[in-house]
Amino acid sequence: MSANEARDRVFAEPAAAVADFKFTKEVASVFDDMLSRSVPFYAETQRMIAELAGDFVQSGTNVYDLGCSTGTTMLALHNGVPKDAKFIGVDNSEDMLVRCREKLAAGRFDRPFELRAVDLNAGASVENASLALMILTLQFIRPLQRERLMADIFRGLNHDGCLIVVEKVLGEDSLFNRLFIGYYYDMKRRNGYSEMEIAQKREALENVLIPYTLLENRELLLRTGFRYVDVFFKWYNFCGIVAVK
Repeated sequence: MSANEARDRVFAEPAAAVADFKFTKEVASVFDDMLSRSVPFYAETQRMIAELAGDFVQSGTNVYDLGCSTGTTMLALHNGVPKDAKFIGVDNSEDMLVRCREKLAAGRFDRPFELRAVDLNAGASVENASLALMILTLQFIRPLQRERLMADIFRGLNHDGCLIVVEKVLGEDSLFNRLFIGYYYDMKRRNGYSEMEIAQKREALENVLIPYTLLENRELLLRTGFRYVDVFFKWYNFCGIVAVK
């Protein structure tokens, strides 16, 4: 296995005290494997995002990937949108942006792009956008800052511009929440994660990843002013939402 295909073992060894999850160099080096084994139907979701993007990205506009991590979604959109659309990848982890730049170069990403190191908790600068993406990003934004961030995105989207959000979500009540979490951990076991890895990552994310319910996310988008909001993907406690200004 090459360094570019490193297997996620971030939580494979017992820790005396589990620290809050951070997007470090170690995480960036295994992030693609982490996502493919931890996010249900990740490859299919990426394909669906690219399909939706093909109907919304307009010539001469910007595409914002807010929380771009290693650039997987930017590469997925590469061939399906107008060649003069500019991509702007935003992430608060310099290590993720280094990995993103490497992947874009290896993938022959030959269109205008810019990578920005930004903490989205402080807001986002968005302009002339026909598409904005928040793929497993909103859940890491502090709840008190989500309304402002969404307003920033909405303001920078053009009329008929699209926001695509993929999130881990809570069940609408405790019964479904408990069942869905159980099914999710079963999926992680099938994908090779040990009980210790599952437990330690859950502890590391406890104060960092704060999910809303699907309805809470939908209501946030509608309050922001989006005309149309719909679900394009749902698997137990994961969902994909598309919203149009």
